Amino acid sequence: MKLISVKELLETQPTSQEVEINGWVKTFRSNRFIALNDGSTINNIQCVIDFENFDEELIKGISTGAAIRVKGALVESQGKGQNLEIQVSSLFIHGKADADSYPIQPKKHSLEFLREKAHLRVRTNTFSAVMRVRSALSYAVHTYFQQNGFYYFHAPIVTGSDAEGAGEMFRVTTLDAKNPPLNDDGAVNYKEDFFGKETNLTVSGQLEAEAYAMGLGKVYTFGPTFRAENSNTSRHLAEFWMIEPEMAFYDLDMNMDLAEDFIKWVINYVLENCQDDLQFLEKRLLDEEKSKPQAERSEMPLIEKLRFVVDNNFKRVSYTEAIEILRNSKPNKKKKFDYIINQWGADLQSEHERFLVEKHFKCPVILFDYPAKIKAFYMRLNEDEKTVRAMDVLFPGIGEIVGGSQREERLEVLQQKMADLGIEEEELWWYLDLRKFGTAEHSGFGLGFERLVQFSTGMGNIRDVIPFPRTPQNASF
Repeated sequence: MKLISVKELLETQPTSQEVEINGWVKTFRSNRFIALNDGSTINNIQCVIDFENFDEELIKGISTGAAIRVKGALVESQGKGQNLEIQVSSLFIHGKADADSYPIQPKKHSLEFLREKAHLRVRTNTFSAVMRVRSALSYAVHTYFQQNGFYYFHAPIVTGSDAEGAGEMFRVTTLDAKNPPLNDDGAVNYKEDFFGKETNLTVSGQLEAEAYAMGLGKVYTFGPTFRAENSNTSRHLAEFWMIEPEMAFYDLDMNMDLAEDFIKWVINYVLENCQDDLQFLEKRLLDEEKSKPQAERSEMPLIEKLRFVVDNNFKRVSYTEAIEILRNSKPNKKKKFDYIINQWGADLQSEHERFLVEKHFKCPVILFDYPAKIKAFYMRLNEDEKTVRAMDVLFPGIGEIVGGSQREERLEVLQQKMADLGIEEEELWWYLDLRKFGTAEHSGFGLGFERLVQFSTGMGNIRDVIPFPRTPQNASF
């Protein structure tokens, strides 16, 4: 027998037919009205029970959080707030939830409290809505790339290279932490480790994806990545998901075109397919912002903000032009920025990126042609030999959401850049091979999936858009 969901049931007509539904009790009022939800929708279905016809012990077991199955006639509702209800003829309790100890009672809980109950927080309206939007975005990501001729590529999780050159990586080892084998000089002998060398959890699948793009044409990764940054902020996670397309024969302009089209497509998908959840999240955000000063409130409601991104062209601005705008801006001149912009070459911070998007241009912005010194070794050097063919997509409320570049396809230039940064050719011999055998211009970008979910749901903290956040000093659940 096919299990029917609350979502499906709410979309049917009341015909007095008998239906069967499973779910968790949201509320139970007056020993009569059960609000039941199974996670398929933000909306509950009301189940009306005549308590005089049911065993008293059974009625006592119907409490918030209990998992139950009900059977009964699907009829037009007499009450306000719903069109349908089930007149319950039989009820079965799968599992009780003790009212004194079940932490997700029908009242307002702080997000901090719910992070401590991450295994149960998806039972709340906020987190069920966020996770359904996250699921829809995941589907949209794959759908977009599959429909546009990309092949899904699985990058390795364990790697011996650091694609970003950041050095903030999680080590993977089977050596005894208390008594590791040592070389004559006292250093750890990684030749005796499982892989025979130092290995880490990946920070990016980009380098490997480049290799496959240079054979399949267009590929994308969508998988977990790891950064061992000791950063306790609302924007950083130690484990997060990255979307990384890589395309052969693409220059930077084509790369920017793709990033803009991709972002618009997936956000539009959510607008069309997650209306109930977005409306709930928008109302939640409006209620939350009532307690904030006017200056800190969002300029647009959530759905309008998403629609704004979909309907407007992204503004393309060179790094050099952006620096001039920031240097001459009021917050910079009045020293309101935490990081004052004095000269060309400064690494832009989130406050600068948000100023450009939210205050100056008032639309999403793509910055391009960054100073070579603040960007990774694999980005293509421009003719001025000062800047590289890099691009970042900046969003309101988030700052950078996409980082990408045209990759350096010239062997000699790449070798020189690696030498300047002290990157050993032995470690990336295979990456250099790509420039020896059939090299061609190629490009790609990375999009932190959680930041996309954060933007799409209006959630203020990135820890609230991933099921079980991994952050410094926290690997619970």
